[in-house]
Amino acid sequence: MDNYLLTEINDSGVATLTMNRPEVHNAFDDKLITEFICTLQELEANPQVRLLILAANGKSFSAGADLGWMRRMADYSHEENLQDALQLAELMKCLDRLAKPTIAQVQGAAFGGGVGLVACCDMVIASSKASFCLSEVKLGLIPAVISPYVISAIGTRHARRYFLSAERFDVAEAQRLNLVHEVVEPDELHSRVAEYCAVLLKNSPAAMTAAKELVAAVGRGPIDDVMIHDTAERIAATRASAEGRDGLSAFFEKRKPDWVKG
Repeated sequence: MDNYLLTEINDSGVATLTMNRPEVHNAFDDKLITEFICTLQELEANPQVRLLILAANGKSFSAGADLGWMRRMADYSHEENLQDALQLAELMKCLDRLAKPTIAQVQGAAFGGGVGLVACCDMVIASSKASFCLSEVKLGLIPAVISPYVISAIGTRHARRYFLSAERFDVAEAQRLNLVHEVVEPDELHSRVAEYCAVLLKNSPAAMTAAKELVAAVGRGPIDDVMIHDTAERIAATRASAEGRDGLSAFFEKRKPDWVKG
């Protein structure tokens, strides 16, 4: 893969996964998608990894699908196109459901599937130079497999506009749409993400995983007796867990819990 996807894990357990195809604006094809999925699964299974930063080298964050790949897909049969689309869907699902906290560090343009990657992350910190576009309809396509995550982030009303118009919008608009959480100047991007990592590393890893699962479950609604009972079951299990007991004990004993290093 010619180092198109770089992985680094520091001593604190922060994994940085960096897209490294700057010459094509970090566009992805079928081979890169497969590597992406495998890498996410490896990071998921690695107990040393506490959280994930998704980053990119070069001017752009990700232009989405590689033009050469799309050209090949035009000649695929329906079944071949379906299998191809299912792989991209698997990538988005793996990133969205990763049990560990994820931060998108967006330094530049994110188009098409690149917006999908952003929407799948828990936190999005973007440079003031970043921009976004759901450009598929310009090519006679639709943002299908990324749509569950993008619509979850920006809502159906905004999706109806940007899915249909394929307008390019700036980072201020992305923040207004809830696609981006925080905007910083380009030279502050790395340090701000590092600050977020420092905050996350103080939290219980198991509780953060459970909190992600809680958001996914409650977000599906409705607020009925089944959901209410489910939330009670979740907090009961968390209180009785090893990290739950240690966290409460540490609070009352005025010490650091075991998961905080140093």
